[in-house]
Amino acid sequence: METVAPAVDLVLGASACCLACVFTNPLEVVKTRLQLQGELQAPGTYPRHYRGFVASVAAVAREDGLCGLQKGLAAGLLYQGLMNGVRFYCYGLACQAGVTQQPGGTVVAGAVAGALGAFVGSPAYLSILGAMETIWRQQGLAGLWRGVGGAVPRVMVGSAAQLATFASSKAWVQEQQWLPEDSWLVALAGGMISSVAVVAVMTPFDVVSTRLYNQPVDGAGRGRLYRGLADCLVKTWRLEGPLALYKGLGPAYLRLGPHTILSMLFWDELRKLTGRSKHQGT
Repeated sequence: METVAPAVDLVLGASACCLACVFTNPLEVVKTRLQLQGELQAPGTYPRHYRGFVASVAAVAREDGLCGLQKGLAAGLLYQGLMNGVRFYCYGLACQAGVTQQPGGTVVAGAVAGALGAFVGSPAYLSILGAMETIWRQQGLAGLWRGVGGAVPRVMVGSAAQLATFASSKAWVQEQQWLPEDSWLVALAGGMISSVAVVAVMTPFDVVSTRLYNQPVDGAGRGRLYRGLADCLVKTWRLEGPLALYKGLGPAYLRLGPHTILSMLFWDELRKLTGRSKHQGT
């Protein structure tokens, strides 16, 4: 993989993930609605407006029009750019310091970078939900980090899985010599393998994070439904069953999978272009 300065990785990582977001935002809209459906209600006791991916896309388009499938795109781009800019910058620092060369270093670097990115990007995530202005007015600056307790573990495990499996998967594909070593198809294959790991570890945290951010709050800014990450996990498991933590799994993969594949592909290719430009300039 091309070596670039952390500051350059900030720009490249943010750009790559924003490009991926344009293609995957409709899937995020559908996934969020499925995850909030039947919240804290036993299966079979509530009407299901959204049933599966295709039917859910049709339902959203019918209710909100085709533009409804790109709801929150501007906020999504803000979140992706901010969160992933910080994440790739921190990961670049870890690479520069040699952390990723140590056993398990890629996992640790990915997790720490993800946690920092999620913390910094938390206010931007609220803007995706259309709640930033209201929360700022009612709860002040601290309210902009409401739900961060669910966002940090979610991005932390996802980032660790994504960056570690992408690096190892790409190296494995290159070793098999199925594809030309410098081909973009190598990064595509690595991203496809990585996407499975990302969705497997992120979906339960994704469900919890969505619910923590969307829950109503009292006058002090405390959640009315959940006290935090662990409370949300336990209540969801107890009242809806363990499979509820994988609600919207199909759309979750159709959103997170392509997003991982595209963002890793774009990031890798942008790194290559930057490396070539640097070599040509010297």
